[in-house]
Amino acid sequence: MSRTKPSISIIGTGRLGTALALALQRTGYPIVGLVAKHLPRAEVTARLLREDKPTRDEKHRIRSRSDLVVPRVLATKDLKQLPHSDVILVCTPDDEIEKLASRLAGQVEARTVLHTSGALSSAVLAPLARLGLHTGSIHPLVSVSEPTAGADAFAGAFFCVEGDSQAIRIARRIVRDLNGSAFSIPSESKALYHAAAVMASPHATTLFDIAVSTLAAAGLDRKMARKVLIPLMESTAQNLKTSEPADALTGTFARGDVATVKRHLKALGGKEHRPAREVYKLLGLHALELAEAKGLDRRVVRTIRKLLK
Repeated sequence: MSRTKPSISIIGTGRLGTALALALQRTGYPIVGLVAKHLPRAEVTARLLREDKPTRDEKHRIRSRSDLVVPRVLATKDLKQLPHSDVILVCTPDDEIEKLASRLAGQVEARTVLHTSGALSSAVLAPLARLGLHTGSIHPLVSVSEPTAGADAFAGAFFCVEGDSQAIRIARRIVRDLNGSAFSIPSESKALYHAAAVMASPHATTLFDIAVSTLAAAGLDRKMARKVLIPLMESTAQNLKTSEPADALTGTFARGDVATVKRHLKALGGKEHRPAREVYKLLGLHALELAEAKGLDRRVVRTIRKLLK
């Protein structure tokens, strides 16, 4: 394993932290420390690192299992025992980062600290920056619901990086080694950036669940409802790869089917469908804007808008 890559400690070994640990180890980064609020959680991640098998493409980076560094496994209360790390990745929940930065100040040896929050900028690491450490953030635009699959998902993903120039340089190197692509935005725009990411992924998952529940109410069991809706979502994603949203929009609102909108609203009229009805109306209003931009008759737009409001 190449020893020229920075040594890394990861604080926060949830799904994202564990996925990053696996992916970084596979690309030759020495993982020297794993920290979790509760020690057993970090021990699970350490076990996954020991058992992880590199793919054929990764074997040239890791000569043998004996080349792998054995990370120090710690609970958060024992941060002072964290070994020297070139880079510390903070993968804790957002609400814990500021307090953790204050605890890290003066207690650990590191050159660079990066957090993985999408909504927070590097400013939350100010106590460390004042001590001369390089600080920044590295946020993968990928959905990680399971660590092992998540480690594979970083290849081809986009990462938002920001911070001081040295931190950005380190973050971009990590992204490049993970076969991802990096981009940067102004630090003050992180929350707006993350809101967009939430709408594109977690909210899309929530919307899918509402659609599954609605289809289940029509008579399908939930497993079958998921099965039949997945190809529809995949075809939509495929359309969005090559077209602007206004061009990719299909269906009732793109055509301006007034009578169909009435039928939908009537079908969703029961108390049990209230959440689906509100989502339908809210998203329908925006769909109308897209359809109008593509030339849908304004009289039809006004009629449907009245129905939705």
